Amino acid sequence: MAALGANLAIAASKFVAFAFSGSSSMLAEGVHSLADSGNQFLLLVGGKRAQREATPQHPFGYGRERFIYAFLVSIVLFSVGGMFAIYEGYEKIRHPHQLEHWYWPVGVLVFAIIAEGFSFRTAIKESNELRGKLSWAQFIRRAKAPELPVVLLEDFGALIGLALALGGVGLALLTGDGVWDGIGTVCIGVLLVLIALVLAAETKSLLLGEAAGLEDVKKIEAAVVDGRTVTGIIHMRTLHLGPEELLIAAKIAVQHDDTAAEVASAINAAEARIRAAVPIARVIYLEPDIYSEAEAAAGPDPKATPGGPTPHPAGH
Repeated sequence: MAALGANLAIAASKFVAFAFSGSSSMLAEGVHSLADSGNQFLLLVGGKRAQREATPQHPFGYGRERFIYAFLVSIVLFSVGGMFAIYEGYEKIRHPHQLEHWYWPVGVLVFAIIAEGFSFRTAIKESNELRGKLSWAQFIRRAKAPELPVVLLEDFGALIGLALALGGVGLALLTGDGVWDGIGTVCIGVLLVLIALVLAAETKSLLLGEAAGLEDVKKIEAAVVDGRTVTGIIHMRTLHLGPEELLIAAKIAVQHDDTAAEVASAINAAEARIRAAVPIARVIYLEPDIYSEAEAAAGPDPKATPGGPTPHPAGH
């Protein structure tokens, strides 16, 4: 919401500055801010649609709609923001003209830097509550909720873009050559394309389906085994159904002389421990089996999730 409000105000001011000065950097930045506003709107729509209840046709719910809308954001940023800016900059380089009323673009750029800085600061504050000890690059790569990484990258790119626009306008004013304004516009377009490609790569991974993080996997492993009825995990797979919804399917080792009632009770207890350790574990399937030395000697399930646990029943 902070990013949406800031970008709408910035977009309006940039278009006014373009109308008075004719600066292509201002036009590119105006379209950039308008695209960013649309992106924030898409993220809000995706978050709302993801809250729908599960249906017979979609039994695991609609949590992954947030990933779809985040991917749409990368497409909008690439096409509307990046490619338009490159085209506009190319045209300005081919047909340069001097800037008029230079104080409009300069004033708007200063205002935009302040507004984007406010939005970026808000995104950093919200992200710090989730990223823990992760670096910023690790947080963007590993975050399952797409909204914060998208806003972080957009705001970071916007601040760099504003600096490029200010540089292009400043050089055009100092030299009297409008080509510099066009060069600054092309640089903005290239920057937006690069950010869009990073976003597309990250959201594509989420769309394909990502496993739980290593820390959550370790918590799940520790929660499953009780050392009495459940003696170990033969193999396990995890999948994010949405940013805050995790599916867990595991084959667990139980004692060969346990009764069905004891196994059922142990499974229920294991599910409760898993949910206590990892609250986003919403869908859990545990299949009991008798641990086999031959199965362990054969190695981990070749179809198991990469990075997931290998067979390690306790006491063997």
